[in-house]
Amino acid sequence: MNTEEEESLKGQAEIWEHMFAFVDSMALKCAVELGIPDIINSHGRPVTMSEIIIHLKTTTSSSSPNVDYLTRVMRLLVRKRIFTSRLHQESNQILYDLTPSSKWLLRDSTLNLSPMILLQLHPVFLKPWQYMGKCVQESSFPFEKAHGCDGIWDFALANPQFNQLFNDGMGCTAKIAVNMMLAKYKDGFKGIRTLLDVGGGTGSMIAKIVESNPHIKGVNFDLPHVITTAPVHPGVTNVWGDMFVDIPEADAVIMKWILHDWSDENCVKILRNCYKAISKTKNGKVIIVDCVLQPDGHGPFDKTGLAFDLLMMIDTGGKERTEVEWNMLLKSAGFPRYNVIQIPTFPSIIEAFPECR
Repeated sequence: MNTEEEESLKGQAEIWEHMFAFVDSMALKCAVELGIPDIINSHGRPVTMSEIIIHLKTTTSSSSPNVDYLTRVMRLLVRKRIFTSRLHQESNQILYDLTPSSKWLLRDSTLNLSPMILLQLHPVFLKPWQYMGKCVQESSFPFEKAHGCDGIWDFALANPQFNQLFNDGMGCTAKIAVNMMLAKYKDGFKGIRTLLDVGGGTGSMIAKIVESNPHIKGVNFDLPHVITTAPVHPGVTNVWGDMFVDIPEADAVIMKWILHDWSDENCVKILRNCYKAISKTKNGKVIIVDCVLQPDGHGPFDKTGLAFDLLMMIDTGGKERTEVEWNMLLKSAGFPRYNVIQIPTFPSIIEAFPECR
């Protein structure tokens, strides 16, 4: 086989792999729904398929889980390094164990991405992708095409069960982000008396920040239908409102995965309201927890950033932004200076200051 034939074969193989990339995602969802990582973890050692099946029989309504189906699902997930497998020489049975990846799927763990998997792979979120080509042609909004409403928040307002799923997904990522922030950005909270979390959802992120920084008075700010389901956290006040209209005064404002949901025009409106909210504070700042896109980067989350950019296009009409785009956006809203701080998770921290100093 000559070089041209080898390149052609490689190209064909890559297309087949991309074509069925969704299978990896759905197999992962299957494992999360069945609680396979938790079953393995509960034994404290590698387990056989028989032990997994026995656990499924005793914890679900099904008396006869399909062994063949699950064996084939696990074979794929082992290939994708979600689990490991090895043959036990004495029993001649395959033993399955966790990997650094599947440890992020344990439901009892503080750092758990399972709710985000169940959210992103829910039919509500998958359906709009079917309209991507048509919406590129028509310059229309895929989520609206799929569900007949303006966006995720309108859909969540009309569907309480999905709203809970959405809050759980956002909540688990907030826990991961705040844990990394408290480890790598703890000095960033010094001198802040009042910290307002715009779009704070159930308030889990601001609650964790206040717990570690008891000198801070926390405010969880979100839409009415979100705040009505938000629990009470010590040191945190739940306040409902509209960030496009007005944001309550605070020493500092924090926003996690908010601005990537919106167009540049809408982001400028939000940021200008943030500017007003902190304008009476001498050392006020806006803490943005969001992706800084690196289209040609080779970092651990750079591919995820590109995927998230299309996710925003599909579900919210928003976008991920490069540092150049962040700079332009912040200057348009009156923030002439900013810092980008990397933390060991997908989003970064962007500190925006209303004046040079």
